[in-house]
Amino acid sequence: MIIKILGTGCKKCNLLEENVKKAVTGTNADVQVEKVTDLGEITGYGVMSTPALVIDDRVVSQGKVLKPKDIEGFIQKLG
Repeated sequence: MIIKILGTGCKKCNLLEENVKKAVTGTNADVQVEKVTDLGEITGYGVMSTPALVIDDRVVSQGKVLKPKDIEGFIQKLG
């Protein structure tokens, strides 16, 4: 599973990245976490509001900071 955090490095983007790392630690899933800051790549996902969360090339959230528990749910559901 590949999880991407899309954002330009703002406070909310960094917080989402921290929450993703916490969520990954709470699961036994084989997960690779990447941070995407390139605006061209971000808009390529159709995202207009950051931070956004992409799991295996599927946008699951945009414009908000998810809590680790919510991210764990996505990992279990999509994993």
